[in-house]
Amino acid sequence: MQTPRFPTRLARAGAAAAVWLGLLAGPPAQAAEGMWPLDALPRAQMQQRYGFEPGPGFVDKLMQGSARLGGGCSGSFVSAEGLVLTNHHCITRCLGQLSSAAANRLQDGFVARSRAQELRCPDLEITRLESITDVTAQLRAATAGKQGADFQAAEDALRARLTRECRAGAEDTTRCDLVLLYRGGLAQLYKYRLFSDVRLVWAPEEAIAAFGGDPDNFNFPRWCLDAALLRVYEGGAPAVLRQHLRLQPAGAQAGELVFSSGHPGGTDRQMTTAQLQTLRDELAQNRLPQLAELRGVMLQAARGEGEQRRFALAALQGVENSIKVVGGQLQALLDPALLASKRQAEDELRAFVAARPELTRRVGDPWADIARAQAARRELQALHGLIEDGRAFSGDLFSHARTLVRAAAERPRPDAERLREYSDASLPRLQRRLLAAVPHDPAFEELRLAWSLNRLRSVLGPDDPWVQRVLGRLSPQDRARQLVQGTRMADAAERQRLWQGGAAALAQSDDPFIVLARSIDDAARALRQRFESEVLAVERQAAQRLALAAFERGGPALYPDATGTLRLSYGEVSAVPERGRVVPPFTDLRGLAARATGASPFALPGTWQAALPRLDPAQRLNLSASLDIIGGNSGSPLLNRQGEVVGLVFDGNLGSLGGAFSYDERVNRAIAVHSGAIVEALRSVYAAPGLVAELLPAP
Repeated sequence: MQTPRFPTRLARAGAAAAVWLGLLAGPPAQAAEGMWPLDALPRAQMQQRYGFEPGPGFVDKLMQGSARLGGGCSGSFVSAEGLVLTNHHCITRCLGQLSSAAANRLQDGFVARSRAQELRCPDLEITRLESITDVTAQLRAATAGKQGADFQAAEDALRARLTRECRAGAEDTTRCDLVLLYRGGLAQLYKYRLFSDVRLVWAPEEAIAAFGGDPDNFNFPRWCLDAALLRVYEGGAPAVLRQHLRLQPAGAQAGELVFSSGHPGGTDRQMTTAQLQTLRDELAQNRLPQLAELRGVMLQAARGEGEQRRFALAALQGVENSIKVVGGQLQALLDPALLASKRQAEDELRAFVAARPELTRRVGDPWADIARAQAARRELQALHGLIEDGRAFSGDLFSHARTLVRAAAERPRPDAERLREYSDASLPRLQRRLLAAVPHDPAFEELRLAWSLNRLRSVLGPDDPWVQRVLGRLSPQDRARQLVQGTRMADAAERQRLWQGGAAALAQSDDPFIVLARSIDDAARALRQRFESEVLAVERQAAQRLALAAFERGGPALYPDATGTLRLSYGEVSAVPERGRVVPPFTDLRGLAARATGASPFALPGTWQAALPRLDPAQRLNLSASLDIIGGNSGSPLLNRQGEVVGLVFDGNLGSLGGAFSYDERVNRAIAVHSGAIVEALRSVYAAPGLVAELLPAP
């Protein structure tokens, strides 16, 4: 194996981390598998299979050109003047916030033909990774000898201190995160450049961005223009970017090596079999039935009129997407072969540890500890999800109230003693979202709140103390009506007043959502502390010991589970196996015209109906590649060997839905918008030559 080389902007990992990563890198894997941190790329594997090794310049370009969107998506910086390319479905919240009954920008699309026309997204932020520093030794020292709640408190205190020191002197433009890899086996501090002024530049109509709707979702072939452009500003002017990625309209060819640099949200490939079995039951018994219920509610609301219909249609897309994702994950977990392979890997690692007395002393039996934690998780997770995670209080209004109540209590405390989401590092982001002036529809808020309160009663039973505390003697519908019709939480000015007034203002408020949040907060905090102490802390400590055992063993190359941090995946443009047939890796505008029926979700917007006759029917629209991706990779640039953008990742296929737990190169595919289709749409459909010139500057 070649010695890893790091780009100049990446801080070198500490000695312990370097040793661990060296142990992890063994014989090269045959599949192009893995979501790899930029400071630990599988260079030997890439070289052996594709004859390509990413050098420091290539990796530095990717890091500087990759963007992370607040809300869980990816993007890329694609011009020197702050343009950001991402998916349309990643900015639906911004589009909804900028819409009204008179101007539906989600449905009708938007294009700014001058900088003055660009619209600020109320609460969207974008970050760019600047450096990675190993802090594993500090985490070990801070948590040494601690258990349960004390362990979690020590970790939170270290997180607060490290992120505060990291941001010192540049709080408005810097974000820092403590990132735990290998489920705690490695700790790193990620430092980001923060852009909090983000403006909408271009978004196509939803009908073409999500062409095919739910029937085509997670399938291939596809014919979508799931793309959008934003711009980051600094000091009221477009940000000047010395390093950015360039679009290559020619795209990539079949069999060509391609990469994605994005922020996959989370995988569970390093979970134990006990954890996977708990997750399987949670998905089957709670999550999937909940989503199915919510889909029915949204479908009913979408048949109505006015603003409630608009809000329901916007929410429905996300619900239907989640149903397919959760259903695919459940199907994977129900496959006996998956658990059998996980169990075999566990048995092999157990045997390795058992044969080494000194390692046994250091590691103990983490599998048993995790198994015991699953009993506590099964007992607490439904209630924790409903109350502390807020699933019983669907909508923004209760979330605003809880944020205000907790912020009033947390902000006066020392940073290290606060709930982690109220740390100094997190407060600016939380405050921006809380105080953003965004539209609400009372009828829609009442509808979804009533549904979630009804689910609270259904899951816990009408005599449960929590149900009695939340509903009293009212039905879920009547309680929702009382809360929504009596609240002022939809008013940004009122939220601003309460934020500034702090504990005194909150204590005097008679807003029904504030009263509700106050009345349950002590008990909700106790529930949270118990869940973190009996479940999360136990799992985290055991996972650290599992990581130690894996590091000692070495063996096949091992990448960490996804954590929402920047990762590189690699593969090739390749055909897709779908239901017993092989689908070529490209679709084109000719296929789009043939697919269009005029009836939703296969109806083209008027702009496309008018433009299709003059467009090149052979222009490629979507493509598939054997990249290892997961939720959060949406908006990732698809790149060639030169680091040029040849596509825009927007989805996976059905075979990728089990990617949370494993990767199979035979069936896992990422689906992307072809770069040439983006340029052609801007030039010939949306008449935006200025944007085309910015994306394709003259040499």
